[in-house]
Amino acid sequence: MSIAHHAMRRLSLCSTILPALLLSGVAQAADAPVAPVAPVAAKTAWQETRHGTVVTDDYRWLQKKTDPAVIDYLNAENAYTAAVTAPIQPLADKVFAEIKGRIQEVDLSVPVRIGNFYYYTRTEAGKQYAINCRRPVGANGAYDAQAAEEILLDQNKLAEGQKFFSVRAFSVSPNEQLLAYTTDTTGFRQYELHIKDLKTGQLLTDSMPRVTSLAWAADNATLLLVQEDATTKRSDRLFRLALGGTPQEVYHEAVEQFSINVGRTQDKKFFVLRAGSTDTSEISLLPTDQPNGVFKSVLPREKGHRYSVEHRDGLLYILTNKNAKNFRIVSAPLSAPQSKNWKELVPHDKNAVIKSLDVFQNYLVVMEKSRALNRARIYDFASKHWKTVQFDDPVYLANPAGTPEFNATQFRMSYQSPVTPPTVIDVSMKDGKRTVLKQQEVVGGYDASRYTTQRLWVTARDGVQVPLWVVYKKGVKLDGSAPLLLYSYGSYGISTEAGFSIARLSLLDRGVIYVQAHIRGGTDMGEAWHEDGMLMKKKNTFNDFIDSADYLVREKWTSPNRLIIQGGSAGGLLMGAVVNMRPELFHAVHAAVPFVDVMNTMMDASLPLTTGEYLEWGNPNEKAAYDYMLSYSPYDNIARKNYPAMLVTTGLNDSQVMYWEPAKYVAKLRAYKTDNHPLLLKTNMGAGHGGASGRYDAIAEGAFNTAWMLSQWGITE
Repeated sequence: MSIAHHAMRRLSLCSTILPALLLSGVAQAADAPVAPVAPVAAKTAWQETRHGTVVTDDYRWLQKKTDPAVIDYLNAENAYTAAVTAPIQPLADKVFAEIKGRIQEVDLSVPVRIGNFYYYTRTEAGKQYAINCRRPVGANGAYDAQAAEEILLDQNKLAEGQKFFSVRAFSVSPNEQLLAYTTDTTGFRQYELHIKDLKTGQLLTDSMPRVTSLAWAADNATLLLVQEDATTKRSDRLFRLALGGTPQEVYHEAVEQFSINVGRTQDKKFFVLRAGSTDTSEISLLPTDQPNGVFKSVLPREKGHRYSVEHRDGLLYILTNKNAKNFRIVSAPLSAPQSKNWKELVPHDKNAVIKSLDVFQNYLVVMEKSRALNRARIYDFASKHWKTVQFDDPVYLANPAGTPEFNATQFRMSYQSPVTPPTVIDVSMKDGKRTVLKQQEVVGGYDASRYTTQRLWVTARDGVQVPLWVVYKKGVKLDGSAPLLLYSYGSYGISTEAGFSIARLSLLDRGVIYVQAHIRGGTDMGEAWHEDGMLMKKKNTFNDFIDSADYLVREKWTSPNRLIIQGGSAGGLLMGAVVNMRPELFHAVHAAVPFVDVMNTMMDASLPLTTGEYLEWGNPNEKAAYDYMLSYSPYDNIARKNYPAMLVTTGLNDSQVMYWEPAKYVAKLRAYKTDNHPLLLKTNMGAGHGGASGRYDAIAEGAFNTAWMLSQWGITE
């Protein structure tokens, strides 16, 4: 989840721009081994008056994606990056081989039962994408590996001839005969609807562009679909599609700060239409056997009230933040859900935020986060008793892993830690017994005892305790000499999680210490943690990161000349802000798809999701918010001083942070910085926000980034 942007202003380029673009890094005389020279972006006069002040943007022309000069510039930057990094390509190839050698290329996900089938994905050696399959349920409801496999989607075949391919929605009809799915072939995250007849294998003629969520009606012949706006990418229209007919608009969300999505309750009895902004939500319900009916609001919109609902036996279970910053759970009759009829089931806990709620026929499962760690609590409706599922490791990540059957007695969870590969576990909701179904294999052997992980607490400048987690190979000297990679995000209430990474082993095995900081802006320590890192408190996010880095240096985990930092998307904003504030603290930076051109983006309400982000960042049309955002916007605060070495990566088709934000940032930084440290821009010309879509291509991108960081530490093998 991250800020989303799309270039709108069309600035006509004069014919002199292309000659003014110095592409001297692209071609060199064959007999003159001259060092690559960085491209220099032309400057053009673009001005706008904001709050009485004239603002100049020299690189506004880079926002015109359709202009050949823009593509030429991006290609020139790519050529320069390739030339500069040619010496590290063997290391990148080696890291790629290491990562590829650790993954189980032929693999099968843990099958999950839905109705009369077990569904799973599998991968084949050498193929980039997963294959979606199912098998009929075996005797006594068990998974039968010998039952005939039915391939629902071979994503490798669908991706043939495409530079990018992604499946988003994947939903089988109640009668198990039709599959509705959506695909994106550009990386712009605009998904087209397809419906496949699973009996014949043929696609129906029904289709629809820009679908963001969907749900089947009980009649197996009707879909409810949410479509996003073609320009702003806000999910704002709900349609009803009777197969073979024309989609009919059911609802339009007019308020720009709100977007909508559609789904179903766990018992499949109701469609759930959720309208939500950063701080407010509204849920409406419609029986799935009445798709032509009218949605009914559960509770009207109330500024600051966020809630979600589940249904069981005529009762609604409501997860609400009303009089409960970290949320609580109440029940109310379906026919009378008003607050006067609420009965509290889970009270508010100032030390634990409720992240999700799952309701089954006989049980209720609550996922909570306390002190940056997740736990599950299971309620037995019959006995009215609670059981808690938590783990003993100092840091870990435990999440729901999908339990679609309403009558389930096992709750599926995923568990991992920085030293424990992802593990799928079934937890008995009756007695809490855990059954390990699968642990991700690290091919070639993996010994967790060779590594250690721990929790650290940093006292920020305002006295707040900020948690960090650390993982490293045993034997690394903690005397300030170790190379260290510090990562964080810190926005939208998204927490930093202590997960496992096969790719990270290539760093750890070379003596790199890896650290993540749970800085404010996420909900790592509750909803207040998010509120203290947004709007007019956003600078807490940057200060927490800097204070964490200072702590790591002070406590001799590393030193400034051994400290590299990394962040992506809104975490890329973090990178840009902290290097403006404390450039001497960091040796090098990897900023991925970074949201760095804050003011130009947020001042243009036509860009994707910009107005919806006012409640996260502030509305720059208000002077106080404008001044505060301007004071930290990375692009606007570039100064004539030394900066760390920087690798900036992006995708041409990024719909969330447009390519031009990092492109403009690099162009301006190159013109201003006073050092000789590397500054590289690498653009994937056929992908978007998430980078390459194929698994091997994604590994190659990550291996390059890793090799670049290793080279900055002076690690060459």
